[in-house]
Amino acid sequence: MVGGGVAAAGLAAGAFAAGRATAADGSPPADSRDAFAFRGEHQAGITTPAQDRLHFAAFDVTTGSRAQLVALLKAWTEAADRMTRGLSAGEIGPTEGSTNLPPDDTGEAIGLDASGLTITFGFGPTLFRDDDGKDRFGLAARQPKALRTLPHFPADVLDPEKSYGDLCVQACADDPQVAVHAIRNLARIGFGTVAVRWSQLGFGRTSTTSTSQSTPRNLFGFKDGTANIKAEETKDVEEHVWVASGADAGADWLAGGSYLVARRFNMNIEIWDRQTLGDQEDFVGRTKDTGAPLSGGTEFTEPDFTMPGSTGPVIAKDAHIRLVHPDFNNGARMLRRGYNFVDGSNPLGGLDAGLFFIAYVTDPDTHFIPIQNTMAKSDALMEYLKVTGSAMFAVPPGIGPGEYVGQPLFDG
Repeated sequence: MVGGGVAAAGLAAGAFAAGRATAADGSPPADSRDAFAFRGEHQAGITTPAQDRLHFAAFDVTTGSRAQLVALLKAWTEAADRMTRGLSAGEIGPTEGSTNLPPDDTGEAIGLDASGLTITFGFGPTLFRDDDGKDRFGLAARQPKALRTLPHFPADVLDPEKSYGDLCVQACADDPQVAVHAIRNLARIGFGTVAVRWSQLGFGRTSTTSTSQSTPRNLFGFKDGTANIKAEETKDVEEHVWVASGADAGADWLAGGSYLVARRFNMNIEIWDRQTLGDQEDFVGRTKDTGAPLSGGTEFTEPDFTMPGSTGPVIAKDAHIRLVHPDFNNGARMLRRGYNFVDGSNPLGGLDAGLFFIAYVTDPDTHFIPIQNTMAKSDALMEYLKVTGSAMFAVPPGIGPGEYVGQPLFDG
């Protein structure tokens, strides 16, 4: 049911982040300080400076009509373009229409500005072929080679109701009500064509996507995303985030786009909180205070993995920063845009809380799957983590004037 995944959020967040991305990645119009451009070379919400709040939703397409699917994408594109400018989802608005008809905007964002809203769309593998391999909308021949259901990693305890999906929408903003308003209205527009499969609210970004931002902390209390790719690292963004032209001849429509990997990491908060500070730092490989590597220096000092300690390397062989470091993963890096979440309590009385991990990569086969396999098998942190949700989507490139999201896929 569409309404099942669209919930209200909490209190408004703080001030809008000061940093801005380049024009191609969603920089604000000249006459607005709180809006990012929806249209451009790449979709906004990837290298855009990470906002404070998230509402992420995955949808199942319930129609078998390609024409209806295209019509939905056109309607979503127009509504997203409006909402990211701080306007209502529809042209009439929440209060000006006929009293005999439902409004074309739900109204909870009345009086709120754009709050840095970005809306990013992605296509799941089941949009191209269903679980039986059937070509659903005549798109199977153009399915990217790397786009498939992620493998089952060690320690995965996946809930199918929190995994997978035909389409995804990532709404990020500095006001939670603005992000929720975006997903709610897109779900409303999609009624009869799509249904919400699952959704996730997030607070407290766990990534830094611009050098203008400070490094945030996750719910384990450690700085998170110190080594994340920044928008200003243009060479690394091109190499590790965007799909290159010609990289997949059968899916040329994806050039300039990316792959989005979403993983729901539940944290065993209560068990973690009983570990000594020294053990916590050993598991991560950094100090809890400054985030500096245990080999010394400041937060951004490169770790020295050869430095000896009393019983082995100062940075243990199963420390998180060692296992995910590019030096041990063929140089692969990823751009992370994760968020903390607390979804009440679980049946045992513990917090249903953790990290909703989002990463954008140029190729999941080289930039995510090997790293996740290594982490799942050997990372000391995995004793305190449980992956309950998993999904992967192909994120089309940016939308030009007069275009709708994913148009090159359907026109090809």
